[in-house]
Amino acid sequence: MQGPGKLWEHYELTTNKKAVRVKMHVKTGDTVQVIAGGDKGKVGKITKVNRKTGQVTVEGVNIRTKHVKPQSEEEGGKILKSEFPVHHSNVQHYSEASGIRSRISYRINEEGKKVRVMVKTGEVIDK
Repeated sequence: MQGPGKLWEHYELTTNKKAVRVKMHVKTGDTVQVIAGGDKGKVGKITKVNRKTGQVTVEGVNIRTKHVKPQSEEEGGKILKSEFPVHHSNVQHYSEASGIRSRISYRINEEGKKVRVMVKTGEVIDK
C-alpha cells in the first residue's frame, strides 16, 4: 500500500498507515566511506539519517548547488552549496585508526551489552 503525498514521495505503509522504517547498518555519528557514485572514496561522519527513505547525509559528500529565490524585494537571491543525502547502501564503516573500511558484526561484550564490531579489524564501534 502506498502513502499519501506527492507522486514521488510515496512510502511503503504498514497496516496502521505508518511509513515502513528501513533497517540500516549505520547511525548518526558513524565514520563512513562512500563506496559508490561520484564521491567514491570520500570519508566523513554521518550527520543525518532518514529511515523512511533509507538515505544518510555525510559531511563533505554529495555537495550540490541550490539556487534560492529572494523572499522579499529588498533581498537578493542566493546560491547555496549544501550536502545532499546518499543511499545507505553506498556507504561502509571506516576505521580511522587503521585506514580501512569494513562491514560490521554484532557481539555481546563482557558486560552483557550488544556492541557493533568491525569485521576486518575487530574494532568496537559502540563504546
